[in-house]
Amino acid sequence: MAKSGTESEKAGAHHDNKFHFAIDRGGTFTDVHAILPSGEEHVTKLLSVDPSNYPDAPTEGIRRVLAEFDSTNGPYERGVPLKTAMIGSIRMGTTVATNALLERNGARTGLVITKGFRDLLAIGNQSRPNIFDLTITTPEIIYERVIEVDERVMLDKFLSSDTSHLVEGRDAAIPLADASLFCESAKPAPTNGPRVLSVTGETYIQMRIPDLQDVRNQLQSLLDDGIHSLAIVFLHSFAFPDHEKIVGDLAKQMGFLDIALSSAVMPMVKMTSRGHTACAAAYLTPSIAEYLKTFKKGFDSGLKDIRLDFMTSDGGLTPVCSFLGHNAILSGPAAGVVGFSKTAYDAASPKPQPVIGFDMGGTSTDVSRYDGHLEHVFETTTAGVVVQAPQLDIHTVAAGGGSRLFLRRGLFVVGPESSGAHPGPVCYRKGGYLSVTDANLVLGRILPELFPFIFGPNEDQPLDLQASRDAFAQLANEPEAAGRTVEELAYGFLKVANEAMCRPIRNLTQMRGYDISKHCLACFGGAGPQHACAMAKTLGIERVKIHRFGGVLSAYGLSMADAVQEISEPTAEVYDGAKGKAGRDDRLNNLAEKAVSALTAQKYNKNEIHVERYLNMRFQGTDNTIMVQMGHTDNSETEFPYDDAFRTQFRREFGFELQGRDIVIDDYRVRAVVPGRNPSASKDIPSIGRPVSDMKRRVFFENGWEEVCIYMVDALQPGHVIQGPALIIQRISTVVIEIGCIARVTSGGDLDISVACSNSFTKTTASMNIASNSIDCIKADPVMLSIFGHRFMGIAEQMGKTLARTSVSVNIKERLDFSCALFTKDGGLVANAPHIPVHLGAMQAAVTFQVEYWNTRGREGIQEGDVMVSNHPQLAGGSHLPDITVITPVFYKGDIIFFVASRGHHADIGGISPGSMPPHSKALEDEGAMIIAFKLVKNGVFQEAGITEVLNSPGKISGNFGTRNLRDNLSDLKAQVAANNSGIRYLQELVEEQGLLKVQSYMKFIQMNAESAVRSMLREFAKKHGNKIHAVDYMDDGSPIELHVSMNETTGDAIFDFTGTGPQVLGNHNAPPAVTYSAIIYCMRSLIGEEIPLNQGCLAPITVTIPKFSLLNPSSDAAVVGGNVLTSQRIVDVVLKAFRACAASQGCMNNLTFGDESFGYYETIAGGAGAGPSWNGKSGIHTHCTNTRITDPEILERRYPVLLRQFSLRDGSGGNGLFRGGDGVVREIEALRPLTVSILSERRVLHPYGMEGGEHAMCGRNLIIKKNDIVLYIGGKCSTRIDTGDRIRIETPGGGGYGKQR
Repeated sequence: MAKSGTESEKAGAHHDNKFHFAIDRGGTFTDVHAILPSGEEHVTKLLSVDPSNYPDAPTEGIRRVLAEFDSTNGPYERGVPLKTAMIGSIRMGTTVATNALLERNGARTGLVITKGFRDLLAIGNQSRPNIFDLTITTPEIIYERVIEVDERVMLDKFLSSDTSHLVEGRDAAIPLADASLFCESAKPAPTNGPRVLSVTGETYIQMRIPDLQDVRNQLQSLLDDGIHSLAIVFLHSFAFPDHEKIVGDLAKQMGFLDIALSSAVMPMVKMTSRGHTACAAAYLTPSIAEYLKTFKKGFDSGLKDIRLDFMTSDGGLTPVCSFLGHNAILSGPAAGVVGFSKTAYDAASPKPQPVIGFDMGGTSTDVSRYDGHLEHVFETTTAGVVVQAPQLDIHTVAAGGGSRLFLRRGLFVVGPESSGAHPGPVCYRKGGYLSVTDANLVLGRILPELFPFIFGPNEDQPLDLQASRDAFAQLANEPEAAGRTVEELAYGFLKVANEAMCRPIRNLTQMRGYDISKHCLACFGGAGPQHACAMAKTLGIERVKIHRFGGVLSAYGLSMADAVQEISEPTAEVYDGAKGKAGRDDRLNNLAEKAVSALTAQKYNKNEIHVERYLNMRFQGTDNTIMVQMGHTDNSETEFPYDDAFRTQFRREFGFELQGRDIVIDDYRVRAVVPGRNPSASKDIPSIGRPVSDMKRRVFFENGWEEVCIYMVDALQPGHVIQGPALIIQRISTVVIEIGCIARVTSGGDLDISVACSNSFTKTTASMNIASNSIDCIKADPVMLSIFGHRFMGIAEQMGKTLARTSVSVNIKERLDFSCALFTKDGGLVANAPHIPVHLGAMQAAVTFQVEYWNTRGREGIQEGDVMVSNHPQLAGGSHLPDITVITPVFYKGDIIFFVASRGHHADIGGISPGSMPPHSKALEDEGAMIIAFKLVKNGVFQEAGITEVLNSPGKISGNFGTRNLRDNLSDLKAQVAANNSGIRYLQELVEEQGLLKVQSYMKFIQMNAESAVRSMLREFAKKHGNKIHAVDYMDDGSPIELHVSMNETTGDAIFDFTGTGPQVLGNHNAPPAVTYSAIIYCMRSLIGEEIPLNQGCLAPITVTIPKFSLLNPSSDAAVVGGNVLTSQRIVDVVLKAFRACAASQGCMNNLTFGDESFGYYETIAGGAGAGPSWNGKSGIHTHCTNTRITDPEILERRYPVLLRQFSLRDGSGGNGLFRGGDGVVREIEALRPLTVSILSERRVLHPYGMEGGEHAMCGRNLIIKKNDIVLYIGGKCSTRIDTGDRIRIETPGGGGYGKQR
């Protein structure tokens, strides 16, 4: 259709009387927006893949437009190269790279990496994507083969003048291991080599320069194998790229076609992320090149003279020669963000309203935000690949028109499974699956007679309404349907789908301190307009905008996009204000000059280019950077210095400021921009009343069927006003105007919808609930149960995100060693966000204890403004002392209605060794500060003096110490308070919206639902395998953990009896009861295998018996620091062994700490996962009770006085079997100055078991390799002093095999 633009829109920036095309090639459809020589606009849509009619959709789209509007130079025949004389420019966004990544069909790629790190990208950050998935399903790696290059550089900042200890090639005679496991070359070479100044201004030592003949031989083997794409990733290459460059030059000479140097692709710190990005570039760029080859074949030779630009993930256009795989992944969605930012944000308004972009497609929904500038992130994960590059901040949720619908275990479930384009929803006539589209069809929100007739064997039939109704009718027989009609079922699913899509919008706004209600919702995509008004009501958003090109907004956005040239450069300097201003200006100006030159080389007018200047800044000692832009386009810091801007943004993001810390600059960045055209602003026009409707249809809303008017969008005129309920039919979508909403047609033909007060209905219901004064009067509704499940879990997740944002320690902020949860007023767990499994259920005991403690007669009780803190494992429901729990009551009208809590692992709380994880502690007091009950905040005042005294109290004990990092302790405790406050705010909003009794009722119903799911699983297991099972396993010291389970086949009750478990030990792997409860909840949830709420209901059917003063129920003064991190894993092994679920995983967390009087560092190390009845165990992954991340090698070496010599998989350590267990890892660290190092580990004596004939896995080993080549085996638990040049080598256990090998 052609649309006549306003005078300011006509031809946009084009005055050449030619056609200008903007094309978004999506996975299913390709959208084409064309500016005609007359200045009018034309849009069209066609299938992206239709090989029987055309080889390439964008080419065909261009052909159709030319054939229709250019009769002078025609004909434009299909199959003949298109004449380009009338084409002025082509802009494209494409999913070619995204699809290649998702489908894993990119180019065969080789990885070239520093020796010792061959498996670094496979291990990644060692966390698993779904903590309850025993199969640990992860996407395949995208490189095919790895070659290691014997090269190395290191920072000299931790070195003394004596570097004689730094000698490579020390392969000692290792009596306990094959020397081939070691990464060093046998060729001796000193590492006190030449010192070089890097681009960051730091000094590096070239320890080893690549042997090019050896590299040539290895590269030749890749070529001989047919691999022509190469990613090169060397340690610290972001700062010292020389080694990558010489290997890259060699590869080019040898004939490799696509070579991605990590230092060139994205010169930023973090080897793992940068390596993944380089792999993505090497893997995907050939796919783009192959597509472009096909595309260019469709045109005559004049195409080379036409500007051909592509949209990159950062929202800017780049010429075709610069369009690489790693910056193409969000090409299409980025164009959509540009589209809504240009059309929905009113920059001319005195107070512009920020906009939320809502792009709902068939399989997923993209959500983003715009408030006058594009928001970028610099690290995201797509299809399991971490990409480190500037990208628009787009949040994706697996809910779309094709999302499948299920009734499961008392809940209405939408997705994440999708019906896809084939077979698609039931109504597609392909034998598909019941989906959201079917629900909209059944409810009259899609009209078959007005939808394209493209279905059936001959692709000439309408959507099959009856098939959809029949599918819902069949579903109505399920217990969860509870007597609902077909329409009520469908409407229930829509409400759940809407809530699922609201969740990322809340995260995008509330999590960052923005008020949702102050935003406008800009809706685009084919399916979005059916849901936008209903979602706006739910979110409290009062305005929805739907552009006239909403169905092709990505293509329209492309037509208005900016041309962009980004350049960044790493650095490592302390921001020093005015003193260093001249130097900073010089570096930024130099980068700006390069960026401007790149754009002028593309024939852009220099006078049209403006430059944005940024510094990537962070506080010293933290990892989270903020990209800070100068206020305008000039480079002067006079008006608003960078540090002021950084502090202002930091306070807004995190709610506080770190005092007494330097600000560090990590990167300089410039973004040169040639602004694209802007559409003309809508003019205020008078209302011309309601349009005439020639058609009415029945549509289902919250009050049932309504007879509504149907309006065709082409018949609407500016000034028309449409009162909901109504439907507006666009070319490719239907706009549902909900009850109480009013749509106005703007001067440009867009829809501006006013949304009725979203809470009017629910508040009425709320008041009715309060008046009834009885929870018993509210009955559980499966739809509302599903919605409340989303809301409760969403609140717990947002608490976690607040905690990660506001904390300062590595443990909480980067390793994410924390959990957040909601509780009833008596302390019952309602929702625990899936953070750290060992915390599941454990926090309930902590909250319950505090409720009972403070409400005991004679104590002061819990008042509004109080916040409690505790960590005592045996007396106060803790797990181990470093895990500090902060608990806050939620008050409503003067009464406690709920509790919220957060538990975080503090890096040090005192004790006999740094890190508060002493391997040989024998009493609880050895492990740090003990808190039974203390009010961290009293009457709204943070009790800093009191908690400081508590944290320093271990220092009063001989041979003991108080906390070694009080500053971080206090900061992280304040962050936990802030996280709890965010949960309180969201819970109070939920109560205001739904009513207290309703919220309390659904807390109870959610617990009952979890209980029902566990009972059902236990019943089914008992019927199939018998009602009594037994298992026993042993700690390395021989202590047994024995479990007898008795199940009732009728009721689903079970007794978990740990009688037979060994006595408590004179060591620290005693585990308080809360740890056992957490392990059981984790196992039950994992065995169910489906999404269920995580709450106390999981334990309701289970009676747990633990002998007093046993290993799992020790005395109050027993040491327990190892119980949380070691024994918890063995408890899980025993439970899963009893249920015959899978072989043992590594059974350990491999807790490593090192430090001295000035610092402490703590990490846990991955191992192998156990194999199961249908899967191989995953290698190099955290399993079961933990899921914390590992520190990136470059961050580790930049922050601490160590060298990471090796981090790779421990080949062959997994057990063999029909399905093989996963391999453990090897991690070897060298000290650059004397350090105290401690290791707390298990499975060093007893092997992780195999199952059903599968073989055991290898045990782990801990070694110290002295600088004189003596190798010491230090056992599973050790704390010792190592000298400069000594190395600690951790070899973690593998996972057991499953089934006899055939």
